[in-house]
Parts: sequence; C-alpha cells; structure tokens
Amino acid sequence: MTDPVEKVSQEQMLAQFKERLQNLVNENQEAAKKIKDNEVVALKLQGAIEALEYYQENPPTPETGTEVDNVDIPGDDITDQE
Repeated sequence: MTDPVEKVSQEQMLAQFKERLQNLVNENQEAAKKIKDNEVVALKLQGAIEALEYYQENPPTPETGTEVDNVDIPGDDITDQE
C-alpha cells in the first residue's frame, strides 16, 4: 500500500518554500553573530591567558608589585549586556 500524496497548490508550495528559506537565512545570521561574539571573547581570554602565563614565568619584582588587578572581560557574564 502506498501513502497518499498530499496535494498542495503551487502558490502554497511557493509560500512554504519562501518561509523555510527565510527561516534558514535568519538562523544562519544568528549563528554567524554568535560565532563572531564567541571569537571576540575567545581572543580576549587568549590574551589574558598569555599574560598570566608570562607573569608566572617572569614574576614581577617587589618594586612593581605582585598582585594583578581583576580584569573584566566583556561578554563573560550576565552583567555585560548590550
């Protein structure tokens, strides 16, 4: 037994295809923005990691101090809303 074929007008099919296409375009744009945002945060974290590793290998002298100020990395918590 074969499944019944659903009959849809060309106008309905065209409207459905356009809607699906627009939804996919919107999803891709949102994903691209999220990737870009993640790349920005990742670069900042990489810089912070490199700085901390440098200071571990080359500790500051007592004259320059041994404490590192807490650095705010935008996008790393809920308080950094745009």
